[in-house]
Amino acid sequence: MRTSSRVGILVAAGLVIGLGTAVAFDGSRSTAQVAPAVSVDLFPRGTGLLDANRFQGLPGARSLTPVEAFRSGAQALRAGDTKGGVSSLEYAAASGHPIAQWKLGRMYADGDGVKQDDVRAFEYFREVADAHADESPGTPRARFVANAFVALGNYYLDGIPNSTVRADPDRAREMFTYAASYFADPDAQFHLGRMYLDGHGGVKDARQAARWLQLAANKGQYQAQAMLGAMLFKGEAVPRQGARGLMWLTLARDAASPQEAWISDMHASAFKSASDEERASALAYIERWLRGGRRE
Repeated sequence: MRTSSRVGILVAAGLVIGLGTAVAFDGSRSTAQVAPAVSVDLFPRGTGLLDANRFQGLPGARSLTPVEAFRSGAQALRAGDTKGGVSSLEYAAASGHPIAQWKLGRMYADGDGVKQDDVRAFEYFREVADAHADESPGTPRARFVANAFVALGNYYLDGIPNSTVRADPDRAREMFTYAASYFADPDAQFHLGRMYLDGHGGVKDARQAARWLQLAANKGQYQAQAMLGAMLFKGEAVPRQGARGLMWLTLARDAASPQEAWISDMHASAFKSASDEERASALAYIERWLRGGRRE
């Protein structure tokens, strides 16, 4: 069922995005999270990127199943044959193979072996999200579908220059909300928490921001760990927990790249102002985290 046809049913059921207290602070998921409404089939369509008929004249195209084409493309890419790999992936994608669509989306978004093209990337991600929004969480391809929603959300944050994809923060929040709640995707939870914290694309709600950041941080999403750590250390919108905040900031600093100076700067500031007791407690929390005690 395409997601646009589900919207009316879900609206009537009262499941549209209003998560409120549906997400427990300890990271558990409630039944109210399971199916927020989202209409992905409202995206502007591309120019036939995914029309399988255009491959029918190619030698051997009729004999390949989408799965075989995907495997052939993946093997070609591993062997360094980018042209052959992309051709096979395009055939698989045009035949509806979601992971081939996702892979091409990532390649065009990153300029990985192909000329960087955000419009083509958007189209591939849109196809994945539009056709597979109902994928059961926990299945092997669910994480690819969730990532497609996250990619779409990021495109909607800023828009794509010289295209029909305009900046639409409300739409971005809708994409992140779906992936964060239905798929429990940590990157989506981080982005959603940040949008609640900034009031971008909707209501500003620091408490909701902390809830989503906590969910992502518990799964090891280091950017969420940094933002949650800063909130806890300063006592912003949540009761102050200096040692706990310093723990999250330290974990985030260790996972961040050298280019993410905002994380190392926040950690340095917190560490400098922390008491000796807070530093010692933070170290104990980190040791417990590394032993697997992530949800204390």
